[in-house]
Amino acid sequence: MLHRSLAEGALLGWLLRQAPSVRRVPVGVMTPEEAAIELARVQARKAMEAAHEAELVMAVAAGRPDTDDPPPGHPGARRRGAGSPVPGTSEFLPDELALVLNCSRVYAGGVLGDAFQLVERMPAVLAECAAGRLDWFRARVFADVLATASDDVVAVVVPAVLPEAAGLSSGKLRNRLVAAAVAADEEFAERRRIEAERRAAVRLHPTGDGMSALTSELPSAVAAAMWSTIDQAAQLAATAGDDRPIGVLRAEAHPALVLRPWDTSGPAVTGHLTVTAPLSALRRPGRAAAAAQPWAGQAPDAADRVRAAAGAATPSLDGSPITTEHLRELLAQLGALGVQAPPGGSLAVALADDDGALLATATAAELARLAARGCPTHGRDSDCGCPVLGPPAEADGYAHSATQERFLRLRDRTCRHPGCGQPAGRTDADHVVPYDCGGRTSCQNLCCLCRSHHRLKTFARGWRFAMTTDGTLTVTTPSGITRTTRPPGFRDQRALPPPRPTPVDESPPPF
Repeated sequence: MLHRSLAEGALLGWLLRQAPSVRRVPVGVMTPEEAAIELARVQARKAMEAAHEAELVMAVAAGRPDTDDPPPGHPGARRRGAGSPVPGTSEFLPDELALVLNCSRVYAGGVLGDAFQLVERMPAVLAECAAGRLDWFRARVFADVLATASDDVVAVVVPAVLPEAAGLSSGKLRNRLVAAAVAADEEFAERRRIEAERRAAVRLHPTGDGMSALTSELPSAVAAAMWSTIDQAAQLAATAGDDRPIGVLRAEAHPALVLRPWDTSGPAVTGHLTVTAPLSALRRPGRAAAAAQPWAGQAPDAADRVRAAAGAATPSLDGSPITTEHLRELLAQLGALGVQAPPGGSLAVALADDDGALLATATAAELARLAARGCPTHGRDSDCGCPVLGPPAEADGYAHSATQERFLRLRDRTCRHPGCGQPAGRTDADHVVPYDCGGRTSCQNLCCLCRSHHRLKTFARGWRFAMTTDGTLTVTTPSGITRTTRPPGFRDQRALPPPRPTPVDESPPPF
């Protein structure tokens, strides 16, 4: 327990509320030689700040023991996935640090791991950084190489390598550390290899402009064999006369070898493609034909789902009612564009206001039925303006309806926890205000949370979640840091790339 006087607490609170500031020499008055000297000083200050950050991170970790986590065998106990890299701390600590640093959980876990290694196991390395004599990048090489080493090996290797570390390149420093560790422990290299194989994974993340990167971390021999196969297929295409760049040919060969569209012996794999666009954009010259068949070029057995959103083309009154006349206008526009479900697929329509906020969802058949039926009160041919379509109705019990799930996944598109980009198809529909506490099963109280963040909300102490009726979610950590997310909307989706997904938590639902 930390003991301090009221005056000390008040002074510290005042200091922490002050805006950050750094004393700098004006660049405009420096000669090139003086600027070079100041650059070296900046590097030293960066190392000092990084060491200070590591100590702050461990101070936060000290207040988050794993005794608050669901114990083994208890509902909600973690079965798989990464916990905290700091022994004895809560599995939810990386999530809290991610919101404090405004980064992903994966990155926050790396920060925690480095801080633990350097603060608790290699204080001499941390001291060199705090003094500005060793940069943080090289300090992290110590943490990475020696993370799996025993304390006895660390006690031998650090004093032997640290004096020369600042003068070595990162590659040479890594090799020197590995060699010293192997000399101290013959099994060290084998343990590192086994631990590296446990990290094997395939990751997907968007890179922008309609492109994504698919990366595989594999044992070197396997990766080399895969590369050779891909390269041979690309070289054969080049020899056959394809004059496109070899990189493009390899990029085509890779999915062909994985998807194997010519192999029909196994069960069909169904793909789902979501295309979201306002009708006003689809009507631009030269776009109509492409928009009418957005699944062109996909594998013939793919079941693609096209969701055309009616953006500015569908009027709304303060984000409310959609009338029969609106639906008839929308159906006429879809018909004029030739938008239809692909063979074996389905078509769903998302109606949004001018800002991209989702108003309602429906299948094409549902739209046609509603337009034909007209207003249930005033009849089919009435122009009364009564609403005939809107958000799904509230469910009576705990379980949400299929129409609510469709609405939520189209509205949220990913896990709504700040910084998480897990696709909505891999999320749970969570009651923001718990059902047992009076929370309603309505789209104004439901949001998409991946299994990892669903467990956090349900079991982690001190976290607070609140959502407004328009779907804006506010999350507050136990340390008082608040982050807010809102349903993406078309304008937000165009402006920023989506965050990377949190690694999939395959535990059962936390209830």
